[in-house]
Amino acid sequence: MDLEHRLLAASAIAREAGALARRRFHDRPSALAIAFKGPQDYVLASDAEVEALIRLRLHEAFPEDAFFGEEEGGALGQSGQGAWVVDPIDGTANFARGIPHYCVSLGFVRAGEALIGVIYDPAHNQLYAAARGRGATLDGEIIRVSGLGDIAQATIEAGWSTRVPLEAYVGVVARLKQAGAAVRRGGSGALALAYVAAGRMEAYVELHMNAWDALAGLVLVREAGGWVNDYLAGEGLTKGNAILACTPELAEVLGELTGVC
Repeated sequence: MDLEHRLLAASAIAREAGALARRRFHDRPSALAIAFKGPQDYVLASDAEVEALIRLRLHEAFPEDAFFGEEEGGALGQSGQGAWVVDPIDGTANFARGIPHYCVSLGFVRAGEALIGVIYDPAHNQLYAAARGRGATLDGEIIRVSGLGDIAQATIEAGWSTRVPLEAYVGVVARLKQAGAAVRRGGSGALALAYVAAGRMEAYVELHMNAWDALAGLVLVREAGGWVNDYLAGEGLTKGNAILACTPELAEVLGELTGVC
């Protein structure tokens, strides 16, 4: 009941936050204040606004839970009830450029285990939701990973991070393509993980991904029957880690090709 209650609340909050994000997306460019933290690292007023709404709603529903967001930070591991790890708008560069490929991501972790994942795609009004042992759904319908095991038929998204050398990313992409995979990059790692869970792609790999981007999608893929690496190993929750989420049939070969296992 504890997880079910949190899952229902997180789903409603993600929809409300996504509706706000969608309004700000359609307001652009007049209402969109764009700044940069670094090269290709966007900062939008909309991110902070959406995160503040999520923080408020979660605190109203679960005042004992901790909260950690991409924009304003917060506390991790200071609550016995667990912590919400949130990215208010994943795919910020897409959002800023008017590309409708972004999402709201809410993950819940307790005692070192990711238990709930909710990802809402405002542009397509699609809600992906999962909780430990309860399966994964898209708009209430059960979803499963594709089950494809031939890498020469697979579509794989390779996320790029400025926290690793460019050569490492290029090397991963080259090896995947040499193995026959179709490789893409959509600009929202959280939404890519949701796509893997829904069987739209076979895998997502990134050599460094922050927890607010990763946690919700990891729960979705796992509950949809997929394979995920031990992302939370070491300091994954606080400092990020490499991530690989895929069909079980591709786990071994992708581990070899990407070095993530």
